[in-house]
Amino acid sequence: MNIVGEIEIDIQTTISAQLQQLAIQEQIVILYACESGSRAWGFPSPDSDYDVRFIYLRPLEWYLSIEDRRDTIDLPINSLLDINGWDLRKALKLFKGSNSVIYEWIQSPIIYQANSNLAQELLDLATSCYHPRAGIYHYLNMTTNCYREHLQSATVKLKKYFYALRPILAAKWIVQYQTCPPMVFSALLTLISDRQDILAEIDRLLTIKATANETTTISVSQILNNFIQAEINNCELAVKLIPKHDNDSFALNNLFKKYALSSS
Repeated sequence: MNIVGEIEIDIQTTISAQLQQLAIQEQIVILYACESGSRAWGFPSPDSDYDVRFIYLRPLEWYLSIEDRRDTIDLPINSLLDINGWDLRKALKLFKGSNSVIYEWIQSPIIYQANSNLAQELLDLATSCYHPRAGIYHYLNMTTNCYREHLQSATVKLKKYFYALRPILAAKWIVQYQTCPPMVFSALLTLISDRQDILAEIDRLLTIKATANETTTISVSQILNNFIQAEINNCELAVKLIPKHDNDSFALNNLFKKYALSSS
């Protein structure tokens, strides 16, 4: 997998150094590291931080224990970097449960480190493992919470519109196609190509956001509020018609064994 994404060279160097130091300190192999926030979604502000997420592998003996062990690594957050990662076994369990976060990570257009084919291997399994019902509920909850808590005043934070729009469009994508939605915001906008009024308003806010900071506020956009509420209602009705589903663990178990045994 190619490392892609337009990021400043000094930031790339800083992130790479942090990951290398972390790998030595924790005695882990970082299999995959990517951007997971607004920079990967396609609507960063100039002062947006870098949300670095990674999947790591420990030596085989670490997994051969009856003790519960911490399966995440979190570095202190600062104004520039937010770095944390999941152990491979945790990541695969969440992938099996159709956790939308891990499905977004493996689609990220900004890859900081790729020491394996893990992301592509998971993408190859996405069609058979992804459960639409779980995905819709995840994105619906994100949208509903953001909409109710942040978009009901006369003046609202600009970025909150994108934190509501992206997940509701992702839920709409799942309803329409019954597949994992794309991570990049512009790809989701194809769903509403017939709504030029909504697209024009989104484009207006994107233009503002490109030069605004994270705390910028704007007057509430009633056209977007009406759109978001209508799509919440549509998705809430649609998700009830999708049956529950349990995935088989066979392929993911084999994937875990392959990587775990390679670390012995």
